Amino acid sequence: MKNVLIIEDEKDLAELLAFNLEKDGYTATCVHDGKLGLERATVELPDLILLDLMLPGLLGTEVCKALRKDARTARIPIIMITAKGDEIDRVVGFEVGADDYIVKPFSMREVALRVKAVMRRSEPDAQTPSPELFAIGDIVIDRERHTVVSAGSEIELTSTEYKLLLYLAEKKGYVHSREQLLQRVWSYNNAGDTRTVDTHVTRLRGKLGAPGDIIKTVRGFGYKIEE
Repeated sequence: MKNVLIIEDEKDLAELLAFNLEKDGYTATCVHDGKLGLERATVELPDLILLDLMLPGLLGTEVCKALRKDARTARIPIIMITAKGDEIDRVVGFEVGADDYIVKPFSMREVALRVKAVMRRSEPDAQTPSPELFAIGDIVIDRERHTVVSAGSEIELTSTEYKLLLYLAEKKGYVHSREQLLQRVWSYNNAGDTRTVDTHVTRLRGKLGAPGDIIKTVRGFGYKIEE
C-alpha cells in the first residue's frame, strides 16, 4: 500500500483527506506542523506528500525546499494544498519543487485524481525502451536507476522533472505544445495551467546547467530538445 503524508494544520481537513485516501487504498498519516512534518517525512519516506502552504512551525515552501535538498526525500512527489490561488503563488510552489498544486476549496474527487496522476508519473515505466543508458549532448539518463548526469555530475530531479526530460529527450527534434506536455507528462486530460510547464522547464534547465540549453523554446507554442 502506498503511504501518503498529509502536512496540514486544519485538523478536520487533514482527517477528511486521510479518510478519503484510505478509502482509495492508501495509508495516510497526518501532521499539523511544518517542522514536525519535515521530520516525519525524512523518517518515514512516504510515497507522496500533501503539503499545505501556510503552516505553523515552518512554511510549506520552506518544507518543500528542505525536502528537495535532502537526497532521501528529493524524489518524493509533493502536491501543495493551499487557499492561495493567484498565479504567483502557484509559480512559487512549482519553483520550490512541488509536483502539483490544489487550491482550496476543492473536491475530494479532484484530490483523488491528482494523487493518482502524480503517483503514476513517479513510478518507473514498465515499457521503457532500451538501452537503459540514454545520452543526449552532455546529459546521460539512466532509465533503470532513474538518475541523470549532466556534464559529468549527477543531479537531483523530482519525478516530474525526470519524466519531462526523458519525454523530450526520447522525442528529440519534435516540437511539443504545452498542452501536449501537460497530457503526456502530467497526465492531465484538459489544457489546465500551461504556466506549470513553463515553470518546470525553467527549473529543469537550471538544474542541468549549460547542457540544459538543448531544451529549446518554440515561441508561442512549446518546447523541443535539439542537440
